[in-house]
Amino acid sequence: MFSVKIITPTGLYREVETSILNVVTTDGARGVLTNHVPLVTMLKISKMSTIENNIREEYAINSGMLYFKDNLATILTDSCEHSSEIDVNRALAAKERAENRLAHPDNIDIRRAEAALSRAINRLNVSGRI
Repeated sequence: MFSVKIITPTGLYREVETSILNVVTTDGARGVLTNHVPLVTMLKISKMSTIENNIREEYAINSGMLYFKDNLATILTDSCEHSSEIDVNRALAAKERAENRLAHPDNIDIRRAEAALSRAINRLNVSGRI
């Protein structure tokens, strides 16, 4: 077992003990186990999972950084939501807004709209809606 601290701009979101941490990095999917070698990597907008009290828990993570050393994983991210916390209606509305912006790309920031769409789809995926 090792500790995972998830930190957002508002402070410590959650600290858990887990036997495995599954994340998606800019280099691909990665599983971190106890006594993993030290690691610093960028995270993508994606699903993150842990095993807490023998139950798989899933989180929607909004990119960020993962630092792992001495059986402590520290995740710095703009936002993180447990699957049970996701407001599905809000995510569906965000997805629709982003798709509409991308369908009519006049005077919009395309990268921002694509990121908004990725976040909404990720939240729906983690919530089990997609």
